[in-house]
Amino acid sequence: MKSQGKIKVGISIGDLNGVGPEIVLNTFAQSDMLDLCTPIIFASTKTLSFVKKQLNITTNLHGINDLRSSIDGKVNVLNVWKEPFQFSVGQGTEESGLLAIKSFTLATEALKNREIDVLVTAPISKVNIQNDDFKFPGHTDYLAHELTGDAMMLMISDELRVGLLTDHIPVKEVASRIDADLIIKKVNTLYNSLRRDFAIVNPKIAVLGINPHVGDNGVIGDDDDKVVIPTLEDMRASGKIVYGPYAADSFFGSGNYKNFDGIIAAYHDQGLIPFKTLSFGKGVNYTAGLEAIRTSPDHGTAYDIAGKNEADIGSFREAIYKAIELFRNRKAYDLLTENVLKISPRKSGGKHRGK
Repeated sequence: MKSQGKIKVGISIGDLNGVGPEIVLNTFAQSDMLDLCTPIIFASTKTLSFVKKQLNITTNLHGINDLRSSIDGKVNVLNVWKEPFQFSVGQGTEESGLLAIKSFTLATEALKNREIDVLVTAPISKVNIQNDDFKFPGHTDYLAHELTGDAMMLMISDELRVGLLTDHIPVKEVASRIDADLIIKKVNTLYNSLRRDFAIVNPKIAVLGINPHVGDNGVIGDDDDKVVIPTLEDMRASGKIVYGPYAADSFFGSGNYKNFDGIIAAYHDQGLIPFKTLSFGKGVNYTAGLEAIRTSPDHGTAYDIAGKNEADIGSFREAIYKAIELFRNRKAYDLLTENVLKISPRKSGGKHRGK
């Protein structure tokens, strides 16, 4: 379905016992958000109305039973369940996990069918989402399974874009998982996303080393010497502006990250610790490389403050802003590419010369 009117932002509600419901409701309590997009929350009007009442949140909700009934200028709630929910605020329960996944999978289906333009996901717990029908570590892995493309976890803020070679795996498995094919795939995914989604014509990419001090010439491991360095050399020879590997311990503190459009870390904490230190509260998790746009805030369920109406909405609001920006950039890039392809093929023959 082609988008009409404002950009349709689908929202999965996350774990109902975490901060998801309150950050979603408080974000759209600000009327200017409805000038920017048309939200569609995949949840239950009754459940969210209970949260509103408990936390004294003023957001007006418009309940709908099918996506065609969404209205611009309203906070639409698509009723994907009708049974009452028993809250255990601050605790992940089996029921909250099941409903979080129901919200997310139905929102993903709508994204696949282009019934929404972008998807923004509120935080889930990786523990209570596991069941017989859902055996994925989290959002990104499921989206990679359902949507076409090469998914890459990319943390973004106004001044940082940090992607990962490996994400939710044990540290002891990192080096064995990284090979030339993975590096090439991830660099290409980031390169293409920087061009298509961020409107950067000639992206400059940095890759961080696997081992401390990039292995110190083999003293602390030879993974960088044997795998990363030759792979990056080959990619530079093919025309990519990609440098490294850089020692991770000094890369951010020295400010070197400011010289690059995108950075690829070897593993989760190597990239996310500096990213969250520099951008926490305004950072966004973007699943780059897929056919559709999905973003999320850079924090989790925050069970410790759930139900107190204390959660900062900054990162969730930024996730909406970024989703819309990325959608518009991608649409403009695709339109430009399409127009270039229409005029670029050479006309055959030219003028014929005859006697």
